[in-house]
Amino acid sequence: MKPVSELLKKHDGTLWHVTPDMTVYAAVEKLARLDAGALLVMDGDRLAGVFSERDYTRKITLAGRNSKETLVSEIMTANVITVNATTRTRECMSLMSARKIRHLPVIEGERVLGMISIRDIMDDIIADHEHTIASLESYIQS
Repeated sequence: MKPVSELLKKHDGTLWHVTPDMTVYAAVEKLARLDAGALLVMDGDRLAGVFSERDYTRKITLAGRNSKETLVSEIMTANVITVNATTRTRECMSLMSARKIRHLPVIEGERVLGMISIRDIMDDIIADHEHTIASLESYIQS
């Protein structure tokens, strides 16, 4: 399995994020526009948390709150589990499964490098399997 830094290359250094002082409604609009399940919450250059669809459904919809009046800082996940660029994808998958999360911010010291999703890991696993199958088929045919 590869290090997370390899998966981040597909994101072209883009840090999709919202700020803690945005309304939840604006953050959900951004999730929809980007077709994403979660966004980093950045306070300047500092990672403040993660805002996800799960935060919205559980802390706004089910709680009967108003998304146009509630700030991201009020419902975001603040105690974020992170990994670094050298963390292997297998370890990320285990961590995501054990903690029941779908997104992991990637940091190096205090610097945020990006965020990977379970989809990124699954796409990588599928690509690895397809490569292995192609290699075995080539070996068998030669």
